[in-house]
Amino acid sequence: MDRAAGDGFLPGQHAIDAYGNGGFRFGDMSHKGSILALPTGVHEIAQGGLDAIAEAVLTLLKTQPRGSIEILLIGAGAQFAPLPKAFAFALQEARISFEVMGTGAAARTYNILLGERRRVAAVLIAVA
Repeated sequence: MDRAAGDGFLPGQHAIDAYGNGGFRFGDMSHKGSILALPTGVHEIAQGGLDAIAEAVLTLLKTQPRGSIEILLIGAGAQFAPLPKAFAFALQEARISFEVMGTGAAARTYNILLGERRRVAAVLIAVA
């Protein structure tokens, strides 16, 4: 992520312009690695699978105002992967609806819902 944005964070809600080659394009910039797109901004998150990022994602989700996220799309990588049970339980406790799919499908769905002005967020695992 552009370091001018500071510590892997870009304020504001941004559509995903492209994905692949281990990263994403959004907000007139590119980023190598996985991201969490929230209503308040886009955060870089650690590399790894859903188990590796669950705690960081949950911590960032808790910083959002209650009700600001209607649905969390989870792009699990090149193909669908089940959400770890502890991660799913924590999201249910926080009353956040979620849908798990491949990263490409999640990025496309995120853009559609964002265009519809829905309260959407997305965890997007980088793919090659």
